[in-house]
Amino acid sequence: MTSNQILTLTSDFGLSDVYVGVMKGAIAQVNPHLTVIDLTHEIPPQNLAAARFCLSDTYRYFPDGTVHVAVVDPGVGSNRRAIAIEFGNGFLVGPDNGIFSGVLSQSPAIAAVELTQSRYWRTPQPSNTFHGRDIFAPVGAHLASRIPLVELGRAIDLATLEQLSLPQLTYTSTGIIGYIQYIDRFGNLVTNIPGSNVKKKSWTVRLAATTIPGCRTYSDIPPGEAIALVGSHGWVEIAIDCGNAQTQLQQHWGDKVEVVISH
Repeated sequence: MTSNQILTLTSDFGLSDVYVGVMKGAIAQVNPHLTVIDLTHEIPPQNLAAARFCLSDTYRYFPDGTVHVAVVDPGVGSNRRAIAIEFGNGFLVGPDNGIFSGVLSQSPAIAAVELTQSRYWRTPQPSNTFHGRDIFAPVGAHLASRIPLVELGRAIDLATLEQLSLPQLTYTSTGIIGYIQYIDRFGNLVTNIPGSNVKKKSWTVRLAATTIPGCRTYSDIPPGEAIALVGSHGWVEIAIDCGNAQTQLQQHWGDKVEVVISH
């Protein structure tokens, strides 16, 4: 067995139950020598947009050929497809529900298959509620062990891959209107507004009835005050130094954010 291949796991399972451990067991049954890295298992339950963001923000930090298994799957047991995708940086394995669309918007798919070859599953009779254990984890392990993508199932027309429908940016005469696409455990509000739009400019953020200054670092404002800045991921985000912007500003996933640029 190949011993130096990397497989990542992303899910909304949390860590208080056995689900993540069982998936790792299914991977080890296929190849115990793989390097398995947890991206996160704290995606809010069934939050496809959060999974999309986390995958698209992280894949570039892994070596080419890495297999990314993602299980945020509210449609498990339905007629939604189980898929594997080859893209420029590696492979994606999970449900065809749009969670990979962020990655593929940056690094397009090369080929994709529906996972119809049950000999690569943990069992030919998978659970109707846990495809992560019975299909996605073992298939990901086989891929990371150099089983060719074409062996895993029938080819998919790339144009039929599900896209997650998300609001688009609106450009105005005074700036940009976007939305909150992700909220991290610190309560920071990550928007879908690229930081490149505010680089070397004077800007503020309007959030409901609040105006927040655009700054460069947390040290630019006193602790406890709201700040807008470009996060390490490259997006405009709103934070409260030593506080929680989500709770203190009462904002939620998908809420509108306006960047105002001074001319």
